[in-house]
Amino acid sequence: MMYRFSLTLLFIVCGLQMALAQSLYISGKVTHANTSRPVTKAEVLLVNQGKVYISDASGNYSIEIARPGTYTLTAYTEGLSSVTKQVTVENGTAVLNFELKPMEGQLKEVNVTSQREATFGITRLNSVEGTAIYEAKKSEVVVLSDITANKATNNSRQVFAKVAGLNIWESDGAGLQLGIGGRGLSPNRTSNFNTRQNGYDISADALGYPESYYTPPTEALDRIEVVRGAASLQYGTQFGGMLNFVMREGPEDKPFELTTRQTIGSWGLFNSFNSIGGSKGKFHYYGFYQYKRGDGWRENSGFDAHTAFSSIHFKPNQKLEIGFDYTFMDYLAQQPGGLTDTEFEQDAQQSKRDRNWFKVKWNLMALTLDYRIGERTKLNVRNFGLLAQRDALGFMGKINRPDDLSMPRTLLQDKFRNIGNETRLIHRYDLGNSFSTLLVGTRYYRGFTDQKQGDGSLAADADFRFYSDNGGPNTSSYDYLSRNIALFAENIFNITPKLSLTPGVRYEWINTNADGSYRDIRRNQAGTVIYDKVIPEDRSSSRNIFLLGLGMSYKPSEQMEVYGNFSQNYRAINFNDMRIINPNQVVDQNMQDESGYSSDLGFRGNISGVLNYDASLFYIAYKDRITTIERPNENNAIERIRTNAGDTYHYGLETFAEADLLKLYYGADHPTSITAFSNITYVHATYSSPLSSVDGKKVEMAPSLITKAGLSFKRNNFKLAYQFAYTSEQYTDAPNSIEEPTAVVGLIPAYWVMDLSGSYSYKRFTLESGINNLTDNRYFTRRATGYPGPGIIPSDARNYYVTLEFRL
Repeated sequence: MMYRFSLTLLFIVCGLQMALAQSLYISGKVTHANTSRPVTKAEVLLVNQGKVYISDASGNYSIEIARPGTYTLTAYTEGLSSVTKQVTVENGTAVLNFELKPMEGQLKEVNVTSQREATFGITRLNSVEGTAIYEAKKSEVVVLSDITANKATNNSRQVFAKVAGLNIWESDGAGLQLGIGGRGLSPNRTSNFNTRQNGYDISADALGYPESYYTPPTEALDRIEVVRGAASLQYGTQFGGMLNFVMREGPEDKPFELTTRQTIGSWGLFNSFNSIGGSKGKFHYYGFYQYKRGDGWRENSGFDAHTAFSSIHFKPNQKLEIGFDYTFMDYLAQQPGGLTDTEFEQDAQQSKRDRNWFKVKWNLMALTLDYRIGERTKLNVRNFGLLAQRDALGFMGKINRPDDLSMPRTLLQDKFRNIGNETRLIHRYDLGNSFSTLLVGTRYYRGFTDQKQGDGSLAADADFRFYSDNGGPNTSSYDYLSRNIALFAENIFNITPKLSLTPGVRYEWINTNADGSYRDIRRNQAGTVIYDKVIPEDRSSSRNIFLLGLGMSYKPSEQMEVYGNFSQNYRAINFNDMRIINPNQVVDQNMQDESGYSSDLGFRGNISGVLNYDASLFYIAYKDRITTIERPNENNAIERIRTNAGDTYHYGLETFAEADLLKLYYGADHPTSITAFSNITYVHATYSSPLSSVDGKKVEMAPSLITKAGLSFKRNNFKLAYQFAYTSEQYTDAPNSIEEPTAVVGLIPAYWVMDLSGSYSYKRFTLESGINNLTDNRYFTRRATGYPGPGIIPSDARNYYVTLEFRL
């Protein structure tokens, strides 16, 4: 029923969009102020949309626009000064002429800020943003100021509701870690995305350990950018795409602004978020501190988290801007462990582990430089570094066996130190009767990870010390080194004013090293130790990779675009694929890297404030996929091994449509807004493998259907939002196990969840409140093989929150 309703809504709004389309234009002539001669190939920027048009041999230009309104345009060309004007279009064609004067003295940049229109809380990236190209790529931008959701706990089900096709792990009610995937790729700590903050890396190790233990607080974000498809050419080797968290900035029109948000909620939740920002002279700054604690729905699931961020930017002149960011996070969380299928059905709130803890400390720094070389050329330099540590402590024995407190806990301790530089140059140049945009860039990355594993204490407290005979790790100790050098380029060729091609290429040199030792213990069938020895190990692997891609964009009008792209992908094995000691699985030491390609074909469009839609087909070929299978060991006991299980092929349909029902009927200026949205994704992903137990099976973590739909009401300062989310059943291993005694693999049944949120603003105050999991459903989205399990990790029951915000 929901599927049919959503498709019907998509077709209706597309038809309405066509019906409402009008032939509205802005046209005019660009001339030289001193000679009155036409200026050929002058660039006319439509600021509201960030798009550039070229004047012809007579200096004339013409721009088709979507709807009546006031628009800002800037005209410029080399050797003449820029001119910015506004024009109001009511019907037909509005005429706007420009006279460009010769520059006097030093070139002064005209700052043009593109207004990102996101009435629905979701929009898209422009073809060119800063020093990045997004032409023909599938992209979504979540604008947080327009989202009504539980931001105190980073509720990803609500925040990413309008991003098509995301499969979300809802096993962390505090929002400390983000787990999203899509198109049949695992959500595990968002490791299949290249995850960034303000454009620089934030994962533990971009190559060897691409997991994100740090998630920026939603309350501090301006927007979240999601890019799929051909993102691998600009952002590195991955299949999932790029995820970029863009922080808020201080206001430009006053020296100081204070925002404080205090939240309380179910199970002892308390969240205090406080930020300051402003601009003074050539400096602007922003910073926040967040403290968050809670007891959690289940026993033994309390948490205590501190997060802070500071950013200062210095702009000595109109060409140069230098920025420095520092991020700090420190949290401690108790982990209640997993459950078996029977235990989940009996009481999903119960906990069978009280000795499991998780601690993370993150220090992230970035130094950036933006330099405008000329009107058509920009340089961006990002230097970034990470000093971090993650400690996991607990009893990792199978969840169907009790913790009798006689065994020491396992302690995993990882220290991450990495540095990197990414430099980009973007240049717009004339080509024939149009213009082209060239992007070239380089990347250097060096990561060092110190990973230790051994016996912890017998106690139940958060004591992160080794308790072996020598006082150190007695299971394994490794130093992992990763190095990466990359060169990349993309170019937008505007074949006609409506058609563009964007080819791209990327070269990668990747080197990974593992130097250390592990303890090899073997037992007979009776469980007696027959072999116990420390094995030294030194492994190194270097590879050279070339990736190619091509994008195509056709815009029959300003309201619609047909886009397609193709790109090659590559994913290196990570550190845990080299060596990890886990009683629930072993690692194949002959594992190989993964490779493949992805493609998109779709159409999208909008009438700002009234209608927004995007529908696309995708295809992913994933070669030598790494996953976990079962096989007998030398003692004929069945063991779970992580290895290359074969190739997988993913294809599907992603659709999104949203319309303001009142504005469609009464017009865009109607003061009340009632919007309805539909987000449907169909995925079919299967294995092609030489292993009979895997061949033809469905890919794990690839639900066939993901649907989200909702209604929003807005009038003046009052907002109310309802959301429904449904995810069909999915498997957690390649052999498609239904149920297994240890519960680390098996079926994740289909589930649905409803949320209700609202907010009201009065002068400097805003009150927000809501109920998540409105119908108090019992469901789970994850089975863990290690932390925080093993076993089923239940999602939270019905809960509420109340937030009071004050802005000064």
